[in-house]
Amino acid sequence: MTQEMHVRASQILPDAPAVAPGQVVPLLIGATVQEIERELVLQTLARCDGNRTHAARVLGVSVRTLRNKIRQYSADGAEVPAHH
Repeated sequence: MTQEMHVRASQILPDAPAVAPGQVVPLLIGATVQEIERELVLQTLARCDGNRTHAARVLGVSVRTLRNKIRQYSADGAEVPAHH
């Protein structure tokens, strides 16, 4: 059986309000690009049950790039989802 390789925004941010094209998502206001990226990476990793290969594919980055980001987030004190 094939695993679904896509994560929808509604799966990552299920409580986020729907917005019409051209509207600003409130979550983004006041956040830096780095903060938004970190949140996206960590939530995608959590939705992929910590599977770094799957998360990297979903995010469109190499596993090496994802590992480097995770290493930095861990060093900064972020809680990184473990592989289950």
